[in-house]
Amino acid sequence: MKTVLPGIYRRLHGYFGPQHWWPAETPFEVMVGAILTQNTSWQNVEKAISNLKKKKLLSLRALHALPLAKLAQLIRPAGYYNVKAARLRAFTDFLFSAYKGSLSRMRCRKTAILRRELLSVKGIGEETADSILLYALEKPVFVVDAYTKRVLLRHGLIRKDAGYAETQALFMSGLKKNTRLFNEYHALLVRLAKEFCRKRLPRCGLCPLRDIPR
Repeated sequence: MKTVLPGIYRRLHGYFGPQHWWPAETPFEVMVGAILTQNTSWQNVEKAISNLKKKKLLSLRALHALPLAKLAQLIRPAGYYNVKAARLRAFTDFLFSAYKGSLSRMRCRKTAILRRELLSVKGIGEETADSILLYALEKPVFVVDAYTKRVLLRHGLIRKDAGYAETQALFMSGLKKNTRLFNEYHALLVRLAKEFCRKRLPRCGLCPLRDIPR
């Protein structure tokens, strides 16, 4: 595994090039996007974020002060808007109660402690927490999503019933703990899954990994 994972990364990076993830202007925008992208497409998230930007509300203090009903309407394109509005409010409550609204103070916290704290916030699961850690706070934590698991499963690198922690451990133990590497690797796996390792009608014969050693 320690030789396969770096080999997959080199192949994908050589084929697709840098992905420049996460598409956001600020760390807080990344955090908001990570919560909004649950159970929806990124295109819908972009529409919701655009609504917040147009109203100049995409900041921690502005979002925290916004009435919940108004917030829900603005993020409506992201789907489950009432639920997600409540999750965003729980998250901003956490940022103010635990870190007085300071992302710099939050970034100084140890990764393991931060992860436990994020998972204690209502509506934040492992993928969302790790996306915040990696993409907003620049912590070396590998993000696992459905795309990642699909690629690994089809290449025989995980079992069908492999859980989040087990899948994540492959990367955390098989690669150097490097934020930029984890960022790029995850983005490349998403690109591969969308273009070749598709859920329906996969393009296996054209896949950049079709001859990668297992």
